[in-house]
Amino acid sequence: MKIFPAIDIKDGKCVRLIKGDFKNKTEYEMSPIEQANKYKNHGFKNLHVVDLDGALLGKTVNIDVIKNIVSNIHLKVEIGGGIRNLDSIQKYIDVGAEKVILGSAAIKDKNFLKEACQKFPNKIALGLDTKDGYLSVSGWKENSNQLALDFLNEVNDYGVSRLIYTDINKDGMKQSPNFNETSKVAAKSNCPVIISGGVSSIDDIKKAKGLKNIEGIIVGKAIYDGDIKLDELIKEDA
Repeated sequence: MKIFPAIDIKDGKCVRLIKGDFKNKTEYEMSPIEQANKYKNHGFKNLHVVDLDGALLGKTVNIDVIKNIVSNIHLKVEIGGGIRNLDSIQKYIDVGAEKVILGSAAIKDKNFLKEACQKFPNKIALGLDTKDGYLSVSGWKENSNQLALDFLNEVNDYGVSRLIYTDINKDGMKQSPNFNETSKVAAKSNCPVIISGGVSSIDDIKKAKGLKNIEGIIVGKAIYDGDIKLDELIKEDA
């Protein structure tokens, strides 16, 4: 089970949102590079980064921060947020990102997802962000009329190397992930799944370990708020 501590970047700062609402955010004093270094010092190897500015604007905004983390702290970074074309993917791969997460652009244009998987084998992660089972796009501001499981059926053979499943209703709420829906997605997915949204305790991590086809779990607000201690969390990282 890989643990992915999360860093969400807005205006160059670490922030956390409640249910993806940009009006309901908490800013943290530690910079993204300082936070990444803290994770590294505790022994974590993987990092989940979201460029929230990029998600809003539809382009790479905080790429220099990613480059700084990869170059100087040497963590395996998966990065998402506003990646809408092949050039943006190439930029993140060039600065050393391990995985590039496609969300809105992939959901709106399945051919883009297929082309990206073909051009960048083993580098593309698919982010499925859902609310009541339906996919949301564009920084979670738009709801689609498509069920996540139906979409996954259509793209399951494209060659995605990792799937990140987020229940928006759980995100930032620290009320435990939606294990039931995540299990349904994992059972259908041809690639390993990362659990995202709502992690509240070490018990959530231990429960995730019992599920099939789960590669890892993303932990964000529970770390920042001190509900989960990094010394405890690292013991679950393998």
